[in-house]
Amino acid sequence: MPRTILHLDLDAFFCAVEELRDPTLRGKAFAVGGRPEERGVVASCSYAARAMGVHSAMPMSQALRLCPSLLIVSSGRGRYSEKSAQVMDRLNNLAPLVEQISIDEAFVDISDIRSPAHQTAENLQRQVINELGLPCSVGVASNKLVAKIATETGKKTKRAADSFGLPGYPCGLTIVPPGTEAQFLSRLPVSMLWGVGPKTEKRLAELGIHHIGELAALGENTLAGLFGENGRDLARHALGQDDRPVVTEHAAKSVSQETTFARDVSDDHLLEDTLRELSASVGHSLRSENLAGTTIKLKLRWPDFTTLTRQATLPSPTNLDEEIFHTARELLHKIREKGRPVRLIGVGLTNLGPPIRQMELWGQENEKARKLQEALDSLQARYGRKVVDRGR
Repeated sequence: MPRTILHLDLDAFFCAVEELRDPTLRGKAFAVGGRPEERGVVASCSYAARAMGVHSAMPMSQALRLCPSLLIVSSGRGRYSEKSAQVMDRLNNLAPLVEQISIDEAFVDISDIRSPAHQTAENLQRQVINELGLPCSVGVASNKLVAKIATETGKKTKRAADSFGLPGYPCGLTIVPPGTEAQFLSRLPVSMLWGVGPKTEKRLAELGIHHIGELAALGENTLAGLFGENGRDLARHALGQDDRPVVTEHAAKSVSQETTFARDVSDDHLLEDTLRELSASVGHSLRSENLAGTTIKLKLRWPDFTTLTRQATLPSPTNLDEEIFHTARELLHKIREKGRPVRLIGVGLTNLGPPIRQMELWGQENEKARKLQEALDSLQARYGRKVVDRGR
């Protein structure tokens, strides 16, 4: 059956939320993120800052060099989560199939809505902007691939946003009628296509391929010869073909936590204490989702930005803080010499699934550890995470 997929992306979401909190920020060059002296990075930045070359994931110190007048706003994750939930509520009220892919982005299957697609999209955009004060761009097409690219093109063409009282925001709205997908994509750069990363883009440029239409003209067999199975996907995507449905739930692939130190840390005890805290945070997240994992990963970054990851696989799944910590600490001791400074440290679990709690698998000692962990979780849930903790 033919589908009609709507893609919504909140424009500069973190910044828009901060402008609701502090209207004096509107129109100014500002960035949401960490302080430069603490090695902070830009999580999001206003369009005025983007005009100066600032972009997300950029070190804040570099952003300040590009834009000396840049205002820095500390992120308020609680505020963003609350506003995101309000947007997603409106999407779920619109249609039952909603796939949230990030805090500020989602797909909605509107195939069963009788109103014309452009009218549905306009009404939703106006509702999010007028009721929540959040600028957003919307794309509609017959599949997820083209709908997302439609949103991206709308952001670049910049529909007149002044009518919403939100100057500077794109508030794009792009509808791709069924049957016009390949035509719509043909003049766009290949970099906008899923599956085309920097390496593939460079290889295509060497072949004289710069636009999606040129890529489509190569054909599936030629692309398969150049890029293997990925080439077949590229051929289908270049024609605007994508049969993936909107999925309401995604299984978590991994849970991880990491921290970048304000100054390089060489103290062994401080590193282990940090690793213990990160392990506890990972364990808490896993237990709250009723998940456990078998592969524990350690991530380290040296002062020269060299980044290492090491992993160890356990015989059975775990979500216990202490087991995560002890395994991660063993990995730390294997790859780091005592006293060697560390810029970043992180820990995570992969190969996730439901926890196995049979006594014969856990063993008596681990069963005691599980019961102790449950008691700690209960106390922390009632009185706060810092009410009780393990000693070193």
